[in-house]
Order: sequence, then structure tokens, then C-alpha cells
Amino acid sequence: MCDVLELEKGMKVLEVGAGSGYHAALCAEIVAPTGSKSKGHVYTIERIPELVDFAIENLKKAGYIDRVTVFTGDGSEGYKDMAPYDSILVTAAAPKVPQPLVDQLAVGGKLAIPLGSLFMYQELIVVEKLENGKTKRHRFGSVAFVPLIGRWGYRNSW
Repeated sequence: MCDVLELEKGMKVLEVGAGSGYHAALCAEIVAPTGSKSKGHVYTIERIPELVDFAIENLKKAGYIDRVTVFTGDGSEGYKDMAPYDSILVTAAAPKVPQPLVDQLAVGGKLAIPLGSLFMYQELIVVEKLENGKTKRHRFGSVAFVPLIGRWGYRNSW
């Protein structure tokens, strides 16, 4: 996902699905490398409170908490308080691209999201926001992710 989003130093990134915090730390090392004065930052949102705590602890231990901010909430709605984002990455599969995420994407920004069914075919899609407000989609092949749970994802939790 970091590759297809073409993350660069100084970018503001939203990650949907913090999990353990590992991928947020990876993104932070790209957009705000250790020892640099880059103003890049990663915001990551997670719906499971225990995972939020776990991610925060891991990011503190690894030295990334100054470059990664973790929030609890419905990631399918994004986090508009810090928008617009240069890049948004979704670490769970959705039935369609959540409109709030497109709305929170900066012009020229990219959103990487797995789209598809719960148990069958999913494809990694990158949505690029154009200057006229329209979007262009790029396809990056088959993937397998857990479902995105939330208002703009799959509503049923299991």
C-alpha cells in the first residue's frame, strides 16, 4: 500500500484500521523519518478500543508516537478534523469506496482500499482525486483483507 500510494516525506496520511500500530509506524518512517524535521504525520483510526490502547503502547515503545496519532472511531467515516489528507489507506475491505474518505482526500491525493465481497474476491483499488473534484481509479490486483466494519463498510460485526 505504501508503494501504490507513493508516500513521500512531509505527507499527511490517514490510516483506517490501526491494529497493532505497525503499519502506521512504517508509514511514519516514510513521511517523517526518524531524525528528520519533516512535518509529515500519520493519523490512524481504529474501532476496537483495546487495539487503540495496544497501538498506542507499541508506537510509544518504538518511538513513533510523536509522528502518529491514534483515534477511536468508525474508520469508514474517516477523521475529518484533520482533513484533507495527502494519502488515505484502508486496511480492511469495503463493498464500495466510502464517500467521506474521498471527501477528506486532498486534490492530487490517493486513497488505497481493498474492494469486494466479505469472503470472495477483493481487489486493491487506488482512487486519485483530480483537480476538478472527480476521481480516477487504478487497479492493483487481488487481495484478501478482513471486512471494513462501519457505516460505510459492512455493518455486521462478527
